[in-house]
Amino acid sequence: QVQLVESGGGSVQAGGSLRLSCAGSGRTLSNYAMGWFRQAPGKERVFVAAISYSRSNTNYGDYVKGRFTVSRDNAKNTVYLQMNTLKPEDTAVYYCAADLYGVGSSDARYYRYWGQGTQVTVSS
Repeated sequence: QVQLVESGGGSVQAGGSLRLSCAGSGRTLSNYAMGWFRQAPGKERVFVAAISYSRSNTNYGDYVKGRFTVSRDNAKNTVYLQMNTLKPEDTAVYYCAADLYGVGSSDARYYRYWGQGTQVTVSS
């Protein structure tokens, strides 16, 4: 069993930055692809970014390319999402998720373990 806990969310003005963290426990995250998804009020959960378990592959949603960066520190059992040049439309609850030996898919169905989410609010 893998437990995931997100942190680092908060309120920021447009153009600002935040770094989200996803800390794992129960098992090492080094064997898991890690994904970030977000869900805005009244909307479906959508893919944001992912990194493969081997760290050789990263994948981003078109709307965050060039602004967000996903990375991982296996020694700390933690995955990060650096978010720069934030826009009001980035406002959502952000979730991290784990996919055993995954390649960093954008399909949420591959991810078995999910965190509880952290709120990000971007004001104009």
